[in-house]
Amino acid sequence: MTNEAQVKDCLAQVMVPGVLRSIVDMNLVRGIDIDAGQVKVTLANTALNQEAQDFIAKQITALCKLLPEVETSTVDFTEVSAKDLNEVKNVIAVMSGKGGVGKSLVTGLIAMALQRNGASVGILDADITGPSIPWLFGLADERAGGSQSGMLPARTHTGISVMSMNLLLPNEDDAVIWRGPLIGKVITQFWEEVLWGKLDYLIVDLPPGTADAPLTVMQSLPIQGVVIVFTPQDLTAMVVRKAIKMAEQMKKPILGVVENMSYLHIPEMNKKMELFGASRGEEMARAAHAPLLARLPIDPDLVKLCDSGNLEDWDSEDMEALSDALYKVLSLKNNQP
Repeated sequence: MTNEAQVKDCLAQVMVPGVLRSIVDMNLVRGIDIDAGQVKVTLANTALNQEAQDFIAKQITALCKLLPEVETSTVDFTEVSAKDLNEVKNVIAVMSGKGGVGKSLVTGLIAMALQRNGASVGILDADITGPSIPWLFGLADERAGGSQSGMLPARTHTGISVMSMNLLLPNEDDAVIWRGPLIGKVITQFWEEVLWGKLDYLIVDLPPGTADAPLTVMQSLPIQGVVIVFTPQDLTAMVVRKAIKMAEQMKKPILGVVENMSYLHIPEMNKKMELFGASRGEEMARAAHAPLLARLPIDPDLVKLCDSGNLEDWDSEDMEALSDALYKVLSLKNNQP
């Protein structure tokens, strides 16, 4: 006799079109009934257009036929909000208070580090007017899918889920000229109306400053930790301290700080040149009462990968160091009583 575990194994093989994550990982399975050789599967239709529903139903029917003693199978769809389906274990915000320091790059690297270690990861690009996440991951020509019941995130080459304003625009260079309240509403929609499914981590790329958009994220999303990004300049350090104070006032723990563009390595001379001045890493770590996770260099190879949309191909000692430090912090946090 076929049992529920066997049916679930079949369902885990059925992919959501465009997302390439299974209907189990997207948490669409609402019920499984087995009775006298008949299998009935109930799924949420969230973010699925009719074509996607038909495709999924056919896949399920074909797979269930292979199960022992199954004579017929049916698939029913029911309406469920994305908010009720999403199961995101950890939400981490990346912020600085200052533009041009590489928040989106660090967001991408954090997501990559977590994903390479076996976690399921998504990126919510909250920089509505200046989104750059899709470009870094080669998604500039992609558009988000979905239906009236919800939106489906795009998927990077290695399987990171991404939602960004640029995935909804007709053209990637169209300007988003909106006031704060509308921007805040879209960020909330990215959290509540996008089908993220089951994720270990959702990384939120915040826009610069401490105004409407970061405030919306801090108040509306269950942020469990913040990573602060900065570059080694006096002006940047002053502005970033404002972001640190915002996180503290909002009672959001700072997991660590990352110094970007910290130095340029000249291999011919085996020398590190600090183009923007001496490192402020330890100083900013003390200000944030959090560890220094990494000092990231100006790396011409990394720049090329970002420009070509191949950020996920970057592999270096600096990437490994960031990954190790991040996991150490997250392990300590998760082990707290």
